[in-house]
Amino acid sequence: MKDRKRKLLVVEDDKGLQSQLRWAFDDFEVTIAGDRAEAISQVRRIEPNVVLLDLGLPPDPGGVTEGLATLSEILSLTPATKVIILTGDDNYANAVKSIALGAYDFHQKPADPQMLALLVDRAYHVNALELENRRLQNHNHNQNMPLMGIITSSPQMLKVCRTIEKIAPSDITTLVLGASGTGKELCARALHELSPRANHALVAINCAAIPGNLLESELFGYEKGAFTGAVKQTPGKIEYADKGTLFLDEIGDLPMELQAKLLRFLQERVVEHIGGRKEIPVDVRIVCATHQNLEDLISKGLFREDLYYRISDIVLEIPSLKEREGDTLLLAKSFLNQWNKEYRSSAKCFSAGAIAAMAAYDWPGNVRELESRVKRGVIMADGSQISAEGLELASSKEESMPETLKVIRDKADYTAVLQAMSHTNQNVTEAANVLGITRPTLYKLLERMGIRH
Repeated sequence: MKDRKRKLLVVEDDKGLQSQLRWAFDDFEVTIAGDRAEAISQVRRIEPNVVLLDLGLPPDPGGVTEGLATLSEILSLTPATKVIILTGDDNYANAVKSIALGAYDFHQKPADPQMLALLVDRAYHVNALELENRRLQNHNHNQNMPLMGIITSSPQMLKVCRTIEKIAPSDITTLVLGASGTGKELCARALHELSPRANHALVAINCAAIPGNLLESELFGYEKGAFTGAVKQTPGKIEYADKGTLFLDEIGDLPMELQAKLLRFLQERVVEHIGGRKEIPVDVRIVCATHQNLEDLISKGLFREDLYYRISDIVLEIPSLKEREGDTLLLAKSFLNQWNKEYRSSAKCFSAGAIAAMAAYDWPGNVRELESRVKRGVIMADGSQISAEGLELASSKEESMPETLKVIRDKADYTAVLQAMSHTNQNVTEAANVLGITRPTLYKLLERMGIRH
């Protein structure tokens, strides 16, 4: 009995070949289209797993214009569909071009039924694996998301994640250090979500975003009539975080006069409203973060040393994006998928130049900058690929001392393995096929390079 889920679309204007291909795939639900308009209509209707596409379609049967346009339109509508190009002996260059545009593979005419059947079956299984991986990602079981909201495969960030898992169940006061855009707030949220306080509020306040004269009332609350405009009693953020977690972001910007008041709260766990005399007990966990060097601020008299020791029972240092091995491309693909869904873009991958440019760039704005550049690339993309220009990145042209052949080979192997694993959604068998090596060899490479799979 035919499996109705195995859908194959054949886009071919030759009636004889249409019939031949229809009967060659009796284990698929085969649909035939003779031109671009009919092909796109069928893609919208059935969302095929695999498409066999002849590049020479009317009204340009002797050229490839219609075929390539059909390819681009199919991939923009259903990016997961695997398109196999059927090409003549004299169209090899165009077949290669179609691969660059996103086609899965190509097969030369006259078609060898056995080889073509093998190719289609393999393409179907890759499509099925990708759909299953996407389903798992939607349920937050992505192996590259060790903690909720944190996407990484780098040893540096995985170490941070393990520390978060260890300290989350306790109430220990935690200081998160890292440059702007590294994800300090995500780490604070992970601490909260893994703690016994997860069912209560996580209250975040940015100490650098609120003027000093307003920050005290925001944190500690005030009584009616305490100052002009105080028309009613108002609790502060600390009270709102009772039984939950208080996240003080950019604590290095906290004014000195408030540092003493915060220190008293940390010691006694009670707050007093501005204009009030009643001590209000608060049960809250404190997580602080800053991009500044607090020890330098202490030496300059801008931050209290006793407060520093109160907030730094445990210190988490978040590495910059440049220091996270393999995370740039991993995060870029995640952002690409995210913005693709929102903007319905035709872009489905990064060009080789874009990947090289991302690897060479220092990312001073860290993950936040990467997300911004990928978002721009998705919006500005003309085809299925995002270029280095689309990311507003360019490879460095400065000359440097040449590296040894061993270093160059190791780097090339590492990059190739990462790209193959990413391209196949972490499927070792498919990645080995892409790389042209055996699966045991790839396992050894993954182990030697320290790449999680």
